Amino acid sequence: MIWVISRFIVEAYKKVSDSGKDKIVEKTGGNSSIMTIPDSGCVMENGASCLPCTPEEEKKIVTDLRNESERNLKEGNLYFVISSSWFRKWERYVGIDGDENLIGNQSSDSRHINGASSVVAERPGPIDNSDIVENGSDSDGKGNDIQLRRMLIEGQDYVLVPQGVWEKLHGWYKGGPELPRKMILQGVYHKKFDVEVYPLCLKLVDSRDESQSTIWLSRKASLTELFQKVCALKGIEQDKVRIWDYFNKRKYAQLSVSNKTLEESNLQMDQDILLELVDGHLSSKIGMDSTGNDLALVSLEPSRSPLTIAGGPTLSNGHSGYRSNLYPGSSLGSGLTDMDDGFDACNSARKGEKGGLAGLQNLGNTCFMNSALQCLVHTPPLVEYFLKDCRAEINTDNPLGMHGELALAFGDLLRKLWSSGRTAIAPRVFKGKLARFAPQFSGYNQHDSQELLAFLLDGLHEDLNRVKQKPYIEMKDSDGRPDEEVAAECWKNHKARNDSVIVDVCQGQYKSTLVCPVCSKISITFDPFMYLSLPLPSTITRTMTVTVFYGDGSRLPMPFTVSVLKNGFCKDLLLALGTACGLKSDESLMLAEVYENKIYRYLEMPLEPLASIKDDEHIVAFRFQKKEIGKTRLVIFHRWQEKAELFGTPLVTYLVADQSSGADIEAAVSKVLSPFKKTSSAKAHVGKENGILLDGLDEECSCSDAQSVENAELEGTSCTDLSIPLRLTDDRVMNFNAFKKDTLFESGKIIGKLLRVVLDWTDKEQELYDSSYLKDIPEVYKAGLAAKKTRQEAISLSSCLDAFLIEEPLGPDDMWYCPRCKEHRQAIKKLDLWMLPEIIVFHLKRFTYGRYLKNKIDTFVNFPIHDLDLSKYVMSKDGQSYLYELYAISNHYGGLGGGHYTAYAKLIDENRWYHFDDSHVSAVNESDIKTSAAYLLFYKRVRSESKVEAGEASHSHSIS
Repeated sequence: MIWVISRFIVEAYKKVSDSGKDKIVEKTGGNSSIMTIPDSGCVMENGASCLPCTPEEEKKIVTDLRNESERNLKEGNLYFVISSSWFRKWERYVGIDGDENLIGNQSSDSRHINGASSVVAERPGPIDNSDIVENGSDSDGKGNDIQLRRMLIEGQDYVLVPQGVWEKLHGWYKGGPELPRKMILQGVYHKKFDVEVYPLCLKLVDSRDESQSTIWLSRKASLTELFQKVCALKGIEQDKVRIWDYFNKRKYAQLSVSNKTLEESNLQMDQDILLELVDGHLSSKIGMDSTGNDLALVSLEPSRSPLTIAGGPTLSNGHSGYRSNLYPGSSLGSGLTDMDDGFDACNSARKGEKGGLAGLQNLGNTCFMNSALQCLVHTPPLVEYFLKDCRAEINTDNPLGMHGELALAFGDLLRKLWSSGRTAIAPRVFKGKLARFAPQFSGYNQHDSQELLAFLLDGLHEDLNRVKQKPYIEMKDSDGRPDEEVAAECWKNHKARNDSVIVDVCQGQYKSTLVCPVCSKISITFDPFMYLSLPLPSTITRTMTVTVFYGDGSRLPMPFTVSVLKNGFCKDLLLALGTACGLKSDESLMLAEVYENKIYRYLEMPLEPLASIKDDEHIVAFRFQKKEIGKTRLVIFHRWQEKAELFGTPLVTYLVADQSSGADIEAAVSKVLSPFKKTSSAKAHVGKENGILLDGLDEECSCSDAQSVENAELEGTSCTDLSIPLRLTDDRVMNFNAFKKDTLFESGKIIGKLLRVVLDWTDKEQELYDSSYLKDIPEVYKAGLAAKKTRQEAISLSSCLDAFLIEEPLGPDDMWYCPRCKEHRQAIKKLDLWMLPEIIVFHLKRFTYGRYLKNKIDTFVNFPIHDLDLSKYVMSKDGQSYLYELYAISNHYGGLGGGHYTAYAKLIDENRWYHFDDSHVSAVNESDIKTSAAYLLFYKRVRSESKVEAGEASHSHSIS
């Protein structure tokens, strides 16, 4: 009976379809037991496991559930964290390769070898998350109590799966621990869904006994929820509790029961919060300020200060950026400010301490932000702007801005840094505002200082835009008008919509020229820029090896290795190859791609992208004199007669006459093969240098040539005689027909004017010719044969600029709509600098990203500190000075996973450089600031002597 039931179950299992459920009823002794096999075929109604799914079924179920989850994104959806090491085993088991990898980051061990479906990986064991949780091997715990290890990277250390996927995987494999995380919606204007992998960790300090407790809450949780959790933890009634934002062991702001979120309250990861009782049971150590006096309890909504954090009076609409209590002792009048250490800015000025030497505290992986901020707050025009009253320019109504809050927060931070002496500042409020408006910078993951700089400059511009109502302006094409006229028109239109201190100081203009590769339509526009992202020359070129054959049979084939643009075209390869092989003006090259001993395609179109040529392919070039290029192309294939299989690289030549006979074709083949002949006489006195026969055949291969005569005597044939039999073939080189010398071939009757013949080689012919030149063709690029890697030589900033301004094709994902063709085209783009700003920022593109490869380039870039002359790069002759001086650097040390950012900045008034490493600030010699870590370079225009004198007369501030 047991065997019958088992067989019945197996047969029923095989009948399960994806569209519905099959119920199996087995009656025994008058009782019926119902087993339901759902779509997955793996769970019964009673919850017990049945027969496992096949790998293909598991893959389909998970893929469908994942796609369904992506279609129904909403706040509050549950996701589960799974260790990547286990998930990759499951992916291998179900046959997910690199192209459909669910993690989004692929390691080499998770790819199938040669895509062989016959290789089946073992079924993984129970889900094991022990390598990503703090308390290791506890597989029975719940995710609410178990915390992830810090600094994990999604895709590399863990993967997020929707709740439905987790339930299936856990049902199939069990294990754990389960680590649920909620999806939250972040941002004000640029909202995005994000799974909160790391909830906010707060350390509750009890003022009664100084004991500490850890509280985990979502950053989207309200202050009401925080109070409820604290009171439940301590067993205290809510109306008897006060909770303080307790940052750096000081009371920062009192928190109140409200719907305000922890994120909006600027609470940071791992910071302290202080618990006090209303009845006065306060700790004497915690509740005292630096003078020993009790800290006064400030009302939550005090009267506003007459100054905003940007330095000007409160706006008429009451908007001041922050709605919290004033910090005791702060003279700047901000509500919730970055001055958390109780330092009085006015006292700093009275003490005579120098400004601009304050560090920024690291709030948790915020070195990228600190580095970019130090460069900006040491930008002289911005310092001068934000230290004065700029209230009239705060734009609270700009829909593209942040209601002025970002500019206010930045202005407040800049004032603190320039007035706090050497006291380090914690940029908590600024980071809170940044995360609110740019969710990509929320949390405490490492980010890119250039990405922050780009967002911050754009955000400051929109918050300070003097244009309240942007007019609609229709852009016009250049239509052959003078560049000066078009550039002035474009800049005028840009200023009509964008007018701020950022535009005044940081924006320049470049000329963009697009050429349609089909109709040659030229479009010229003049666009603004805020910074220049310069490629490092080593990142934009690739090495390619191409073997050059001589169509007239005058020389042996020769491989040449050239360097070309990665995003270039075949015309770039032809140009580089022509230079390398000494191509003459009356000669031309034809490129062909050889695949499986056949010419797969001809790369004659100049705009064929080089990206389509793979490293392991064979590319050959046939060299012809232009007078030899006729109407019919002759392609010669090679076949071993005994094995009836193709080998070697096909040869190409031309038939010049309109009408050719079989004898003419045989003579042409013999001429092309002549350099490969092996003769004792040739070995005796014919040398070979760079693939050229020094004393052998001339370019015309005439029978009167001494060497040809000698060869003919040795072989008993004329130079046009060919001992290897020929066959006619088709384009697939599959069918072979007889070849006769007296047959006439008219070019008009040859399909595509292409004639294909096959040489039937035998062992006898192998003794007469050296076919190794046909067999041993090098690949385009062979890493294993490359020379030993040596340290890259230093490159100059000017070479990076040259690489930035070089002509290049647009990428396939960035094609241009040609107004003449009425189609999107992969146009040729050329950039030129037209107008440069007072402050110019160079971004060195050290990071390269691919599907399976991420890399950082540590090449040393030699950049000038003084007298950077950019006049040769500027097309406009507007009389401006284009001499620049370096004043700040953002540095990146290390690799992609564990890097660190610092900054160098120059105090203009004392002409001295300083190193800013988060909170630590130290003087540094100018000779030491040039390193291979330089990532962002900040330059300011050097003014003429007359302008400097005028500036000193009108500005009293020494750093202006």
